Amino acid sequence: MTALRTVSAKTLCIFSAVALYFATVASISMGAMNISFTDSLKSILPMMNHDLPAHVTMIVQQVRLPRTLLAITVGGILAISGAVMQGLFRNPLADPGIIGVSSGAALGAALAIVVFADLANHYPNLLLFGTVPMFACIGGAITTFAVYRLGTSSNGTSVTMMLLSGVAISALAGAALGLLNYFADDQALRDLSLWTMGSLAGANQKGLWLAFATVIVLFIAYYRDADKLNAMLLGEAEARHMGINVQSLKRRLIILAAFGVGVTVALAGMIGFIGLIVPHLARMIIGPNYRSLLPVTLFMGALLLLISDMLARTIIAPLDMPVGIVTALLGAPFFVWLLIKQKGRI
Repeated sequence: MTALRTVSAKTLCIFSAVALYFATVASISMGAMNISFTDSLKSILPMMNHDLPAHVTMIVQQVRLPRTLLAITVGGILAISGAVMQGLFRNPLADPGIIGVSSGAALGAALAIVVFADLANHYPNLLLFGTVPMFACIGGAITTFAVYRLGTSSNGTSVTMMLLSGVAISALAGAALGLLNYFADDQALRDLSLWTMGSLAGANQKGLWLAFATVIVLFIAYYRDADKLNAMLLGEAEARHMGINVQSLKRRLIILAAFGVGVTVALAGMIGFIGLIVPHLARMIIGPNYRSLLPVTLFMGALLLLISDMLARTIIAPLDMPVGIVTALLGAPFFVWLLIKQKGRI
């Protein structure tokens, strides 16, 4: 692994940011309707879109641009949350989807959708900014604490127990989601189907404000604990000897990670493996220092989810494949490779 650490964090950040810029420009010009690259760029510039047809400007500004920005923010949230969870559990297999956190958050969001379905018809903003994110965060937090408690003993945290706990909790959440699907009405059933597969098609300006606020708050909060996360990599006992309140740190980071995953599930559904692939690749390239790892992971996560969404829109065009399917197709082989590498260690 050390042989790959030939690129500085600053260089990788710049490269990822530049790649993200070009991917963003490409994303707003891709879709079922054929809109030229030039017209797509002109449509987002107020001084240059006056000569474009109204429907072109509307499609780019109200559909493609919000979807692109949502992919960037959700990818960033999942990536940095995955990086923090890997440091917290001290293993490269910790991911919000794999250990069941996403399933718990999805169950909470689904419960809010079904229970408050009638209220949503009259107050849609309350569902988007209130009940769904709140229930998703609570579900994610309960799942995270459950996985941590089941996987932790007096000897430390067991990766095997954590993964098995995640499988069990995901199965329970899946059964509960199936039950909710059975009792949901037609509109709630469509919403639940979109949530469980993961999709960015429902992006809108109001949801973007929530996503941007979340990624900013999480990055600042995580970065403040970067040195403590570095100490946690040495082991909990060593971190305590360095004066770190380990239990307080765990609770804070678990709550923050659950909040971040809850927001992404509320806005885009269950999108897996971003929090697994990106932190691991970044750590292989630049090392485990969280002061460098967090910004690099943020850019790389945004880039990976945006590219995945572009693939989802083009693989079976003009149909729109849920992006959660694409990330699963990319992430599942990577997870198998990680398991092979970890053989004998867990």
